[in-house]
Amino acid sequence: MAALARSKASLRIFGDDLIPEEITGLLRCEPTQAWRKGDGLSLPSGREFLRRTGAWFLSAAVAEPENLDGQVAELFSHMTSDLKVWAAISQNYRVDLFCGWFMNEPNEGVSISPHTLRLLGERGIPLSVDIYGPDGVRISAPPRPDGPPNETA
Repeated sequence: MAALARSKASLRIFGDDLIPEEITGLLRCEPTQAWRKGDGLSLPSGREFLRRTGAWFLSAAVAEPENLDGQVAELFSHMTSDLKVWAAISQNYRVDLFCGWFMNEPNEGVSISPHTLRLLGERGIPLSVDIYGPDGVRISAPPRPDGPPNETA
C-alpha cells in the first residue's frame, strides 16, 4: 500500500459561548484562526455574514507525503499537556482533530501510531477525516455474483 500523497490537520474547537482568548490562555498557544459567535465575515465576493458559532483552530503544516503522526506531534508540542484542562475543554466545547487526506493514486493508505491515538484519546479528541481521491480516476468495484458490476466515482 502506498502512503497518502498529502495530509492537512487542524485541531478545531467550537462553541456558541467560546471566547478565543480564554481557549488561548487554557492551551497556552495562539490559534491559527479564531472567532466569536456573531463576528462578521466578508467573502471575496463581497457577501457578508455573521459567524454562527465561536471557533478556535490550530493548523499544522501540510505534509507531503502524509505524516499525521508528525502533524499531531507538531500541534500538541505547542499546547498544554495538562489532561484536566483538556477534560474541561472537551466537556464544554465540540473538539476534533480534522484531517484532509489526499490521494494521487486509487489505492493509498495511512497508518496511525498507538502514541498518536493515545494522545488524542487521553484528551477526548475524536479524529475526523475527509478523504479526497485522485482527480479523474474512476474506480470499478469487482462484479457482484448476482448482477452487473458496481461503479463508484
